[in-house]
Amino acid sequence: MTQLKPLGDRVLVRPNPADETTAGGLFIPDTAKEKPQQGTVVSVGPGTTENGVRVEMSVNDGDAVLYGKYAGTEVTLDGEDLLIMRETDILGVVEA
Repeated sequence: MTQLKPLGDRVLVRPNPADETTAGGLFIPDTAKEKPQQGTVVSVGPGTTENGVRVEMSVNDGDAVLYGKYAGTEVTLDGEDLLIMRETDILGVVEA
């Protein structure tokens, strides 16, 4: 399996699958599906340095996160679609 380690303040996210049906049970065609805005962090970069001080990342591998609708860049690794984005594109961590 190909590994990708994000650099700086970037995060690799596996988006949650888009809904296949509506709440009423109707099938949603691919052209009408909305891009998911939740996913799971796969890998985290080392963080950044500001004014000579190291700034640690606030998300970790395995965190469920909420991100902006148009956040990140889509990449495909081993046939799997992932997103790579800056930590600032993440809106929050979803807690159970």
